[in-house]
Amino acid sequence: MRKLNAADDFRMPRRDFLRSLGAAAAGVALSSKGLLAPAAAEESAAREKGIATVRGAFLYPSTESLRKEGYYSWPGAGFDAEGHQREYANRIAAISRKLDMPIVMNEKPLQDEASVATFINELTQHPPDGLLLIPFKKSEWTSVNRIFKETGIPTVILATLGILLNPQINELHRQPGVYLISSLDNFDAVEYGMKMVKTARWMKESRLISLAEQEVGETMVPGLGVQVAKLPRKRFGDEFSRIPASDTVRDIARTYSKNAQKRVEPSEADVLDSAKTYLACKQILETERGDAIMMDCLGGIRDRHFPPPCMGFMSLRDEGIASGCQNDLEATLTMMLVQQLFDRPGFQQNASAETENNHYFGAHCTCPTKLCGTSGAPEPYILRNHAESGVGVAPQVLWRQNQEVTIAHYLSGEEPQMIVYSGKVVRCYDTPPAGGCRTNVEIGVNEVLDACDVKGMHQTIFYGNYARQLRAFCQLVGIKAIS
Repeated sequence: MRKLNAADDFRMPRRDFLRSLGAAAAGVALSSKGLLAPAAAEESAAREKGIATVRGAFLYPSTESLRKEGYYSWPGAGFDAEGHQREYANRIAAISRKLDMPIVMNEKPLQDEASVATFINELTQHPPDGLLLIPFKKSEWTSVNRIFKETGIPTVILATLGILLNPQINELHRQPGVYLISSLDNFDAVEYGMKMVKTARWMKESRLISLAEQEVGETMVPGLGVQVAKLPRKRFGDEFSRIPASDTVRDIARTYSKNAQKRVEPSEADVLDSAKTYLACKQILETERGDAIMMDCLGGIRDRHFPPPCMGFMSLRDEGIASGCQNDLEATLTMMLVQQLFDRPGFQQNASAETENNHYFGAHCTCPTKLCGTSGAPEPYILRNHAESGVGVAPQVLWRQNQEVTIAHYLSGEEPQMIVYSGKVVRCYDTPPAGGCRTNVEIGVNEVLDACDVKGMHQTIFYGNYARQLRAFCQLVGIKAIS
């Protein structure tokens, strides 16, 4: 394994991790096929590989037929529908390649009841994960409505500006299961629509490892479909105790120390142990085929079975692997969703308030440094001990002042909900003089008049104002967004 230096943001790809443990890496890279490949074969192969699939269609009568009719209505007689289809097909193909997911568009436009009925029958026989419908004439809105209502498949609709009037827009704009884009050739929005479909499928394919003092077994999260593999918390302690003070461990510990602004309470031995917590998590994730992990960490710390895994969780989140404290399922699910949708590692934290300035205050003892995204520059951090226990190592990550943020929290149940807020960072506090957990952030929240009214506990905070996009995801997949 290569040596790490002070400039490195520590992350260990699966290949390097396996090599460091003397194991062989294996895997098959999957990529999307051509845009106009045969639909049934495309979807069959993709579903076997666990890839999200999207079927799509353009809806419009031929320009020649409209010329003979002598009246086009919106978008008007000068609109080149066939030319738009060619341009749009190329741009959709680019999105398909970028997201590595098949988006299979019909080559011929739907333009009468027979073609719409055939399309609906195909979708019924081979349901995709999502639909992309693109009408090029206002009168085709009836067919768009029919396809969505008869199939019940999550549907992204692109109607370039000047196709629809408000009566049509309002029919589906807030309809659960729909993401409606009425905007001029907005393919950024189309890409996000496809990413939402991909994320919903990824969640259904994902496996979350739970380490707690509870019955061993497997369950599934209703709605999202995430598989939860329950293991005893002792598993983490056993993995931790088996890791020697190897060169790999020393490299990780050295990187933690050199990248930190300073080390306050922890000893060098504490930092070495914190490196082992990262490797223990990676070993469990690899062995159990996990995509995310959560742990009853406080119980293990309290009983001195293992040191705080706060630095290990920091590194995992920096890699894009959701890691939930206190075995909080809903917090971990939220971080999984946020990571997939926005490439933003999340900060799970305890909810509080600064009442005199009417600001939200959140704090916890682990936090990602890659708050701008897994490929972005890390934020500065200080090595501290775990605040409640006074042992081990925890990062005090320093958030950027005036940075826009989103606060989110998924609530499972028969009618799942998502708490969604937006705001801006005011400041971080040192501890002491402030109390609470090591990483903290004070935020002005947009959607409430009183910061004490912010709902939830262990909500996920992440960089960027993605509140509107997150609500769109909730609408598409049937989650009720609340603030």
